[in-house]
Amino acid sequence: MNGILIKNVTIITMNKDKEIIENGVVVLKDKKIIDIGDGSLENKYESFFVIDGNEGILMPGMINCHSHVSMIAFRSLGDDEPDRLKKYIFPLEKRLVDKELVYNGARYGICEMLLSGVTTFCDMYYYEDEVARAANRLGIRAVLGETIVDFPSPDSKEPYGGIQYCKEFIEKWHKDELITPAVAPHAPYTNDDAHLIKAHKLSKKYNVPLIMHVAEMDYEYNKYKQEYNMTPVQYLDNLKILDKNFIGAHLILVDDNDLDILEKRHIGVSHNIGANSKGAKGVAPIVKMYDRGMKVGFGTDGPMSGNTLDIITQMPLVGKIQKLFNKDRTLLPAKDIVDMATMGGAKVLNLEHEIGSIEIGKKADLVILETESVNMQPIYDYYSTIVYSANPANVDTVIVDGKIIVRKKKILHIDFKNIRKSLLSMKNKIISTVKEI
Repeated sequence: MNGILIKNVTIITMNKDKEIIENGVVVLKDKKIIDIGDGSLENKYESFFVIDGNEGILMPGMINCHSHVSMIAFRSLGDDEPDRLKKYIFPLEKRLVDKELVYNGARYGICEMLLSGVTTFCDMYYYEDEVARAANRLGIRAVLGETIVDFPSPDSKEPYGGIQYCKEFIEKWHKDELITPAVAPHAPYTNDDAHLIKAHKLSKKYNVPLIMHVAEMDYEYNKYKQEYNMTPVQYLDNLKILDKNFIGAHLILVDDNDLDILEKRHIGVSHNIGANSKGAKGVAPIVKMYDRGMKVGFGTDGPMSGNTLDIITQMPLVGKIQKLFNKDRTLLPAKDIVDMATMGGAKVLNLEHEIGSIEIGKKADLVILETESVNMQPIYDYYSTIVYSANPANVDTVIVDGKIIVRKKKILHIDFKNIRKSLLSMKNKIISTVKEI
C-alpha cells in the first residue's frame, strides 16, 4: 500500500488554532500525516488506498492517561464495598494475578479501548511486560510502568521488587516504536522515601515517565497532614521528585499552594472522573489547572474502579460534573474537553510533538466517528456533538501509527472471539476466590 487517503470527513484538527475543515482530506504515508486539505488532494494521490469517511468526523485518537487495563478481569466485582482497595482489590490481586491473567486481561481491555477510539493509553500494573506484549501485538500506542510497592506483589516475593523489574522492562522496551516504558511507584503511602527517590532516579536516568497515584484518598491526605504537616503534593515536592516526567493520577485533594507547585514543576495530571465519582472520592479542580495552562488529560483508572476503558464516556462526565460542582454552566466548553481528551493527554505523556492533533508530520493516530446513527444528528457544534452526543458505538474507524486497526466497527487482523474466550476462561476461578475473601 502506497499510503492512505481519508476523504469526505469533517476534520477536527485540535491544532493550535483549533481549525475545523469540512469536507476535508487527510493523507497518510509511512506512519505519518503527510498532507491535509480539501477534495482537490484526491488527484494528487490517486494510487493511495481510499477510506471514504461518509461525512463522518475525523479527530485525533483519544488518549487514556491512567489505567490498570488487566483489572478488566475483575470488572463489576465489589462495586459498592467500603475500603475496597485494602479489603477487596489487594486480596484478589494477591491470590489471582499472574502472567496469564495480565496478558488475557490486557488483550481484552485493549480491544475495548481500540473499539472506542483510544489510540494511546498509560498503564501501571504487575507483570507489565505482558501488557506490553499485548499492546505490541494489537498495535496500540502505550506508556507502561511496572508497579512498585512496599509489600510482596504478584510478581515479586520481596517488597520493592518492582524497582528491578522496571529497570529490566525499560531496557527491553525503550527502543520500541509503540511502547514507552515508565517507572510506576504505586503511591506515596505505599513507598518509603528511599524507594521513591530510587524510582525518580531511574526515571531521570532513562528519561522516562514516572507514574503515581497522588492526593486521591482521604486517608492519604490526612496521613501527611498529621505526620508531616504537609499535603501529599508538598511532601513529594520536598523529596524533589516532581518534574516534567511526572504523571500524577487523580490529584483530587489539592489546594492552591499545591497547584502552584504542580504548575511550576510542569507535571502531567490524569483526571479520572468516572472512577472518582463512582468511588465518591471527590472532584479534582481541573478548571483551575487547565486555566493555569497545566498539562491535563483524562484517564479511566482500572475497569474495576470506573468499569470502562473508553474516553468518550469520560468527556460528558467531566463537563457535567464540573459545571454542577462549581454551579456554573459556562465552565469547560466542549472544545476544551475535546482538547484534554486528545492534545491534553499527549502533553501529559510528553508525546505532544508526535500525537494529539491532526497536523502534517505527526504520527497517524486517527479516529472516524460515524454520524449516521440516530444520536449524532443534527450537528450544529462539532465539539458539543463529540462530547455530549457521541458514544463508543459511533467509532467507525481507528488508525494507529498509520495502520488501520478498526474498520466498520470491527477490529481487523485478530480473533476477538478467542480473546474473549481466554478472558472468560478465568471467570469460575475468580468467582471461587471472591467467595473466600
